[in-house]
Amino acid sequence: MDSAREDVGSWLDGGPRPTGQYLGQRLGLPAHGPGSLAPFARRVIALGIDWALCLLISNAFFGGDPWATLGVFALENVALVGTIGTTVGHRLLGLRVVRLGGRAAGIVRAVGRTVLICAVIPAVVWDADGRGLHDRLAGTVVLRS
Repeated sequence: MDSAREDVGSWLDGGPRPTGQYLGQRLGLPAHGPGSLAPFARRVIALGIDWALCLLISNAFFGGDPWATLGVFALENVALVGTIGTTVGHRLLGLRVVRLGGRAAGIVRAVGRTVLICAVIPAVVWDADGRGLHDRLAGTVVLRS
């Protein structure tokens, strides 16, 4: 199983993370604290919070239609990540989305990132630095606040 994971990492970024490096080191991020790469578990919990809120809105206004739920989720991500750099779930868990280098993601990157998240596959494939393919292709990273 580990060799399969290394193969995916190799495909995404030229090889697995060298032994002794922490997630985000190759991106110039600190190992811990504000500005470090957000832990996978926090990102998944934030996603769950966002999806639950979108389900509530979809149930209240659209009868729980799955496409409406996805649309609300997409709108939330584009509007919030594109303007303030964080979704509701991210905010509750102390996370933020920025471009590499720390600048705001902006609307265009938020749209690209959101389309890829809604396609699911890019969001469940990540590189040796722990970034999802959606973040890698959008040039963004999810950090601790």
